[in-house]
Amino acid sequence: MSTLSRRSVLRGSGVVAAGAVVGYALTRRSDAASGTGATAAANAYGPAPAAGTSTPLAALADVPDGGGLVLGDEHVVLTRSGDEVRGFSATCTHQGCTVDGVADGRIGCPCHGSVFDAATGAVLRGPATDPLPPVAVSVVDGAVTRTGGG
Repeated sequence: MSTLSRRSVLRGSGVVAAGAVVGYALTRRSDAASGTGATAAANAYGPAPAAGTSTPLAALADVPDGGGLVLGDEHVVLTRSGDEVRGFSATCTHQGCTVDGVADGRIGCPCHGSVFDAATGAVLRGPATDPLPPVAVSVVDGAVTRTGGG
């Protein structure tokens, strides 16, 4: 039976630490770590709506003023300040979890604790490093709709 020496433990710890640093550096440069292209929908599962089209998402009255609403089926989070409504992808840019709510001007992700600014989608607290991608929305006749580009 062999015993562990302090030297072997330190050597093993050094190898693990070096591997972690190299792995982190490689994955940060990976295509998988980057955001989706401009032609993808907010959830990255398909194309964005065609130019000139709109998809109803929610009644304006259903989006709390000063807060927001997560539409899991649509993969969209809506935030509201007065009559101004903004849309963002509800898919966290860290590892793809769905954000779970909007409160105090912040959008939170329950999986790893990332926090995004409800007005801009910018990262306020990681581990996410990329902002939530915007989703084009507008208010028409009291309804918030997702609009196509163009």
